[in-house]
Amino acid sequence: MGEQNWAGNLGYTADSVPTPRTVEEVREAVAAATHVKALGSRHCFNDIADSPGGVLLDLRALDVPVEIGDGTVTVGGSARYGDFAGQLHAAGFALPNLASLPHITVAGSVATGTHGSGRGQPGLGSAVSAIELVTANGELRTFTRAHTEFPGLVVGLGAFGVVTRITLDVVPTFDVRQDVFDGLPWEAAYRHFDEIEDSGYSVSMFTNWANDAIDQVWVKSRVDAFTERTGLFGAVPADGPRHPAHAAGISADNGTPQGGVPGPWHERLPHFALAFTPSVGDELQSEYFVPYEDAVAAVRAVRGIGELLAPLLLVSEIRAIAGDELWLSPCHGGDRVALHFTWQPRQPEVEAVLPILEERLAPFGARPHWGKLFHRVGSYPRRRDFRALATELDPGGKFRNPFLERRVFGG
Repeated sequence: MGEQNWAGNLGYTADSVPTPRTVEEVREAVAAATHVKALGSRHCFNDIADSPGGVLLDLRALDVPVEIGDGTVTVGGSARYGDFAGQLHAAGFALPNLASLPHITVAGSVATGTHGSGRGQPGLGSAVSAIELVTANGELRTFTRAHTEFPGLVVGLGAFGVVTRITLDVVPTFDVRQDVFDGLPWEAAYRHFDEIEDSGYSVSMFTNWANDAIDQVWVKSRVDAFTERTGLFGAVPADGPRHPAHAAGISADNGTPQGGVPGPWHERLPHFALAFTPSVGDELQSEYFVPYEDAVAAVRAVRGIGELLAPLLLVSEIRAIAGDELWLSPCHGGDRVALHFTWQPRQPEVEAVLPILEERLAPFGARPHWGKLFHRVGSYPRRRDFRALATELDPGGKFRNPFLERRVFGG
């Protein structure tokens, strides 16, 4: 069996997969290659990282130390959030937000527009203040917020080079508690959507779209801003730990602590603990972002095909993210609500239903997550600028691949 992605639904087609250990080895490999891409945690469900007939640089062995500075932390291109979050906390600092999985790399996460949740929290790329990358000729270049092209480089889709170091803003460390509520009536979710989203630092609703109520609401609250509540607009406190796919019978063993027990930010903001297989494991994923003001209408539209979606789903998640100005971020230009779909590993059937789902979301200008399964890209006002910058930094197309040709440079 050849090299595969995390989900096992995609086999990479590169001719070679070297594992550089130093930045200098990355530079040499990039300079010598005709076509090259970088591999991180392999947590993309499509071919965004593939390099057919070329080179895939497996960065897991890249040795770059963690450097905690004045208001920042710098990590290597292979660093996963869970690898250094504890170290950051011990030094008295935190990242403003984390994704559901601490298992994913920083570089890969920000390059694909990955996010956490929280109406006041932008995606993970907004914390990036500097990027060091190896460009097509093997040159090592550093870009910061002082560079006018920086907003185009962060959600870079691997089009500009191989990221070897990345610097993130940090804040003083903080504790979080996680409270789960069962059975939120749909009508209550519609009427009180803003209040629910404002009920915690990070809020997630879980559903299969066909049930009479939203199965669960996870409210992650900063301990220093917590307000006690006995219910949530008709939802009641869970009587024990929950997995997001609890309704599908999945054990909560791999989840982060719930039940209102306070703990460090990095042990509560993710849904899943680093020591365990994240999510369900044997799954596929899609995700679509709609403007926050259209959230309730979009949710109603998806509910209209709930009976079609539910047989293919393990679980679906609804959460809000603050807007940003990163050119190809799904949250570019304003606050968004993300509708996430964790599918059963039945790719042909999932691929068949995606056009129907996207048609439902088309009136809201939905944009997909770049690293998951989708058909339509959506509209990005700075897409032409992104193309021009990629052509400037990679004139020979060394970092192009079929994904980029279809999704960014085509059409």
